[in-house]
Amino acid sequence: MKKTIGILAHVDAGKTTFAEQLLYHTNSIRERGRVDHKDSFFDSHDIEKNRGITVFSEQGLIQYKGVTYHLIDTPGHVDFSPEMERSIQIMDYAILIISAVEGVEGHTETVWSLLEKYNVPTFIFINKTDRVGANVKKVMKDINENLSEHAVDITETFVVDKKMDDELIEFIAERDERILDYYLEKGYEHKVWMEESVKQVRRRQIFPCCSGSALHDVGVVSFFEKFHQLTSTSFNDNLPFSGRVYKIRHEMNGLRVTYIKVLTGSLKVRESINLYDGEETISEKITQLRIYNGNKYSTVDEVHAGDLVALTGISTGRPGDGIGHLKESAKYEMIPTLKSKVNIDSSINIKEAYGFFKLLDREDPSLQVLWDEKTQEIHIHVMGVIQLEVLTEVIKERFQLHVSFEKPEILYKETIKEETYGYGHFEPLGHYAEVHLKMEPIERNKGILFENVCHANDLSIGNQHLIQQHIFERDHHGLLTGSPLTDVKVTLLTGRAHNKHTSGGDFREATYRAIRQGLEKIKSVLLEPYYSFKIKVDMKQMGRILSDIQYAHGSFNPPETFGEKVVITGEVPVATFMDYHTEFVSITHGKGTMNLVFSGYGPCHNEKDVVERIGYDKNADAEYTSTSIFCSKGQGYTVKWEKAEEEMHCL
Repeated sequence: MKKTIGILAHVDAGKTTFAEQLLYHTNSIRERGRVDHKDSFFDSHDIEKNRGITVFSEQGLIQYKGVTYHLIDTPGHVDFSPEMERSIQIMDYAILIISAVEGVEGHTETVWSLLEKYNVPTFIFINKTDRVGANVKKVMKDINENLSEHAVDITETFVVDKKMDDELIEFIAERDERILDYYLEKGYEHKVWMEESVKQVRRRQIFPCCSGSALHDVGVVSFFEKFHQLTSTSFNDNLPFSGRVYKIRHEMNGLRVTYIKVLTGSLKVRESINLYDGEETISEKITQLRIYNGNKYSTVDEVHAGDLVALTGISTGRPGDGIGHLKESAKYEMIPTLKSKVNIDSSINIKEAYGFFKLLDREDPSLQVLWDEKTQEIHIHVMGVIQLEVLTEVIKERFQLHVSFEKPEILYKETIKEETYGYGHFEPLGHYAEVHLKMEPIERNKGILFENVCHANDLSIGNQHLIQQHIFERDHHGLLTGSPLTDVKVTLLTGRAHNKHTSGGDFREATYRAIRQGLEKIKSVLLEPYYSFKIKVDMKQMGRILSDIQYAHGSFNPPETFGEKVVITGEVPVATFMDYHTEFVSITHGKGTMNLVFSGYGPCHNEKDVVERIGYDKNADAEYTSTSIFCSKGQGYTVKWEKAEEEMHCL
């Protein structure tokens, strides 16, 4: 049996120390390391050692009672949440570490929501019970209130003399009427109840919890034994091969290493596999199969369903992509809401530097590295300042390049308020393409949707597919700030090609011009990112917090009271709240909790100010124009957007 398990936590909850104990007691490592001693097994990178935090997801191997465990240690800092999310998608089970002193913290709830999204069965280890202020009962109440009412403490009540504690039996029975009836009719039978416990854990009906101290080696071994008994996986080697990419790295010599989870079937060295990147399927040959344990690996000739393996020989694919018979790409929730410009010394070749950043972009798609041809600048998307600090060190270490970053700015988007029609024509001498589109606003945070009602008699199916491809191949600039267009349904109405003159790129030009021409006719709306927040403070601090939310142009639901505490939920612009944490700690004296999760885009609270500050000139955007090009008597001529519709050939 094989199980992929991940260890997750809010930063400083003791995740890495817990992993060290687990590896040591399963004879995977000879000596236990410590974060503060800079010798832990997983945090082997110099950046991690110097900062004392996990930055990169790493994996280890555990052999325990006939089961192979692939153990993944994930970053706990919110700035590296995309790295954590990419790992969560391939976990069979998760172990969530929560401090017995701090309890459920802001980022803990973010982690929990991701585990829920990916339907990962979860165990909880309440750590640091040795510290002053530790209160396991209080933390269990915290877990039940903020994470799940189905969490149950099994530290002392699991199995004693091959018999479950009555309290635990009742807890399990309450979650399934069928098993409750069995209990009432036939009473206790160890095998039946163990099997039922495993099923309920796997279905996320119960979440077993244990407590202890990883630093002092208390409770870790007994926890893992219970984890071992209550978990089970089943993989099928007989089905065709399929897997999912969850990580990409490049070695110092440039060799690309693609990490995958094998979901079904098997894979051999020198075998060709199909990779699906969201648009097309590409076939490539495997040159090496690696099984990693920390920063070391061994090569194998074949891997099977349930294995985590690193492939060489693959040049395409991004984290989240399906491979083999899995033809889908994962969509991630942890999306950066900030962007930053890269500052590079003028003595450095900017295009060479851009190549390095594109390499990082392949490893971490959330960076969305952008090249501005007009200004000759590189821009990246980020989660926060700590990520920029780490990136500075990574770039210096890997590429011997000294860079700095501008202060992060908000990532805005644009949408439309009403239906519009766009027409684009591209006909310089020797070229020809015409595109007619309808664009209409759709529900928030749906991105760009496409519908095709064009008849094959008007435009070939191949050219129709080309237009669809051009709509999705990049972000399209809005007219207010040049920010990406979103939340729009684009319908292809009709178009026209020329048997002789239409060539590659003509429909790209016509499509872009049609989108732009449609936008010119109507009012656009500027959108900004919003946080969904959950704040828990003392009742006496509620007034100040509500006042701060209103001042930040946020909205909140009616507060809920729990004894002397109050919980406030709502939404607030990222721009006005991203630096609020320091003030919040001061107000609550470090005793309040605040969970901020990106919840999507909404109308910008200060659109006029932002538009003026950015100062985007739509007529100077070299990449986009609403002007169409027509041809008459062998000469091309331009027609501004106001008059373009009158000259279209399909009307």
